Amino acid sequence: MDEPEMPYMPRRSFAAAAFMVAMGGYYLGRLTGTAHAGPIAQAKGKTGMRAFDFEFTSIDGAPLRLKDFSGRPMLVVNTASFCGYTPQYEGLEALWRAYRDKGLVLVGVPSDDFGGQEPGTNAQIKQFCEGFDVSFPLAEKNVVAGAKAHPFYRWLAAELGEGALPRWNFFKYLIGRNGMPRAAWPSRVEPMSEEVRKAVDAALAASADA
Repeated sequence: MDEPEMPYMPRRSFAAAAFMVAMGGYYLGRLTGTAHAGPIAQAKGKTGMRAFDFEFTSIDGAPLRLKDFSGRPMLVVNTASFCGYTPQYEGLEALWRAYRDKGLVLVGVPSDDFGGQEPGTNAQIKQFCEGFDVSFPLAEKNVVAGAKAHPFYRWLAAELGEGALPRWNFFKYLIGRNGMPRAAWPSRVEPMSEEVRKAVDAALAASADA
């Protein structure tokens, strides 16, 4: 008989039970998650592809086709449930609610790549995110760094260099209306920070050709 699946930790238990993992991840993240923030070098279109050419699977198992968001700015963030930066879910949700009616799309991509801080199943991750009232689209758990990364992240590496890939949880990539990378921020930059909001405003104001 299969052992019954343990329930994933609700938000109210997060601080106590995940303290050691989270704080260890936080301090390691302070060392590894400090890539240059803000505008990035303009992608040269070396691959001939754009973000809207890629597809994830949603956390519910349905297709999550980025082409469905074609022409809209998009923020893509790799997430984790037991990271020192996990409270950024609140900021991401606030950003999403502030800008979704203006055209911004926000996609969360759970990943266990860094510190083993996303160990659960997709169902458990979804349950955890419900504790943060997350309503923006979530992909299923994916690899986001290295040779086995999801094709979207391999595309980022091809366009911007391997150094552009996430080095910790909650790296943020802003894709313009034209489907090309426009800005990026490391883990420590809060979603509702002035620099992120200014970049989102600029992306929303830009044309699909810019």
